Amino acid sequence: MKKVNVDELFEGKASRYALVIGVAKRARQITQDFADQEIVTDDKAVLLAIDEIKNHKINILEPEDVDR
Repeated sequence: MKKVNVDELFEGKASRYALVIGVAKRARQITQDFADQEIVTDDKAVLLAIDEIKNHKINILEPEDVDR
């Protein structure tokens, strides 16, 4: 099993919530793309999404800070 350093992923991000949501959304996109193209792989979509974020292939947009 591949281990992921969360601190490394979180580096430069303001919100862990945004990171988790971004990984989940990208993993769903990868799963759907594989299903549409009938690709069979042993790789987990979540790990592929994490690798894309870690390698800066995709960026996570974070909400603006709002003072209340």
